[in-house]
Amino acid sequence: MNAYEEYMKAIVQPMRQELVDAGFTELTTADEVHEFMATTKGVSLVVINSVCGCAAGSARPAVREAIKEIKPDHLVTVFAGQDREATAAMRSYFEEIPPSSPSIAILRDGQLEYFIPREQIEGYEVGQIRDHIVGVLKQACGA
Repeated sequence: MNAYEEYMKAIVQPMRQELVDAGFTELTTADEVHEFMATTKGVSLVVINSVCGCAAGSARPAVREAIKEIKPDHLVTVFAGQDREATAAMRSYFEEIPPSSPSIAILRDGQLEYFIPREQIEGYEVGQIRDHIVGVLKQACGA
């Protein structure tokens, strides 16, 4: 690993840990993504994490707050720009959606039900993003 990669790994660790501490499982390889998608049942919340300034800085807290209110069956995350193969593998399951990071996908039995792209995160308050996620999760989870 070169010096830049080491530096970036250290920089993004707190951003990764923020979701892991909230109960998310990191999928860091394409194989992990494919295994998850092949075996998952129920409702999954997938966060495509990123270092992208204010959007990611609002998405992570909004997601953490939303799952306090309603928690789906599975919480997983991939990190765009860091775990490139895992991110590409996850995006391959909803190819009709242009790549967007950060972003949030709601899946049922591995099938995309709803997608929140960066454009619906960036520029919004954490509370607005949280409410959006909660509304979608309530509908997906039948709450």
